Amino acid sequence: MTDAAEAAGIAGTADRTGGTVGGSPPGSPADPAAMSAGGRGGPMVPEQRPLAVIDVDGVVADVRHRLRFLRARPGDWEAFFAAAPADPPLAEGVELVHRLARDHEVVWLTGRPERSRAATWRWLGEQGLPLGELRMRPDDDRRPARVFKRAELRQLGARRQVAVVVDDDPAVVDLLRADGWPVLRAEWLAYEATLGNAQESEGRT
Repeated sequence: MTDAAEAAGIAGTADRTGGTVGGSPPGSPADPAAMSAGGRGGPMVPEQRPLAVIDVDGVVADVRHRLRFLRARPGDWEAFFAAAPADPPLAEGVELVHRLARDHEVVWLTGRPERSRAATWRWLGEQGLPLGELRMRPDDDRRPARVFKRAELRQLGARRQVAVVVDDDPAVVDLLRADGWPVLRAEWLAYEATLGNAQESEGRT
């Protein structure tokens, strides 16, 4: 099964069953009356499509060319983020997003800092990707990526149906799955320990 097909399967299962995988996440609505008929989350109106919540780095953006800035000690974070506009797109991730966008509203959830919003928005547009809501880490936020994304996802799930989450970070994926969210791990780019340390230990991306 391709990653796109797997994501569609996860999203479809969430749509049919209420989106519960392993139980209801803490902090999300537990009362079925507070859930939409199509999936887990806040009340829906008919015109709302379920959400596909998608990471940027390692899912649609190839960050390998700029990891060299983090291998030095101390890491050069300004150079790391300044090089983001040159990220090549990841074909597998781009294809997956376009497929999900047919019947889902795309929300981008990235650990990139808020100060890189304009560059990130421009890059997504240049790749022809959906310009949906873009949720970013506040510039002074140093929480591990898994903690930041869990909090953001709970906010989204409190008001909308979340059909699928796509992320490349194993720590993020494991925590969200344990919480009960329908998650697909993006594995088309080998996971880099350098990036993992930046996400989990330094709370930078």
